[in-house]
Formats: sequence, structure tokens, C-alpha cells
Amino acid sequence: MAKAYWVAHVDVDDMERYKDYIAANAAPFAEYGAKFLIRGGHKEVREGALRARTVVIEFKDFETAKACYDSVSYQDAKALRDPVSTGDMAIVEGYDG
Repeated sequence: MAKAYWVAHVDVDDMERYKDYIAANAAPFAEYGAKFLIRGGHKEVREGALRARTVVIEFKDFETAKACYDSVSYQDAKALRDPVSTGDMAIVEGYDG
């Protein structure tokens, strides 16, 4: 079964308040077995335009990735993020070739 990933590109307007989101998302990510593969970090955009932060989080499968996003605990964390950031996020099934 293919793994799945949250792929997000985020601009943060208030990093101090964004840290509240980071603290709050720890519980749902632990519950759903999320693993950060990319969390900010240095990047060099070669084509197009991206937001300031790139985040990639791995889940055991697509259903688990969706369940985490839809969970009450993650939505509560997301409510802390929304007022202080702008982002684009997709849940993507990995390649199981």
C-alpha cells in the first residue's frame, strides 16, 4: 500500500502565534503516525514561485492522511494557524512502483 503525504507551502505572518499551531498539531500528528520529512528548511526555487515554507508530512496511507486532517484535534490546531498564515496544501498518494 502506498504511503501518502501532506504537501504544504505556507507564508507565516506571525511566527510567535504560529508556534501555538505547531504545539497544538503535535497530538494529532502523533495519534495518526505522521512523520515530518520537510519542515521549513533551506530551499532554492528553480521554477515558478513558492511560499516561504515548504512542509511535507508522511502518513502510512491515504486514508490515514485524510483522517488526520479531518480530525477534531487537527481542525482545532488549524484554527490557530489560519489567522496568522496563508498556505496551499494537498494530500498526495505516494508512488508504489
